Amino acid sequence: MLRYYLQVFGRVQGVGFRYTAAQLARAYALTGWARNCYDGSVELEIQGDPADIDLFIRQLNDHRWIRIDRITREKRPLSAGEKEFCVRY
Repeated sequence: MLRYYLQVFGRVQGVGFRYTAAQLARAYALTGWARNCYDGSVELEIQGDPADIDLFIRQLNDHRWIRIDRITREKRPLSAGEKEFCVRY
């Protein structure tokens, strides 16, 4: 199990990115959160099986309206008590 902080750049605001991320995270039993940033990017933390995290990212990029230009990824400590993925405002 791993946890990553991701910052996603591209066409990721106003296109259902956070909603799609939440749906995919639930489908893969991943936990964490996502929120919009003032610079037009979206930041998120995602926790779970590394293979499932990779599938999560690939499927985000396959969404019709989302266009991911770049993702930065940093490992973070696990959050033991976290039970779900949520959208933050």
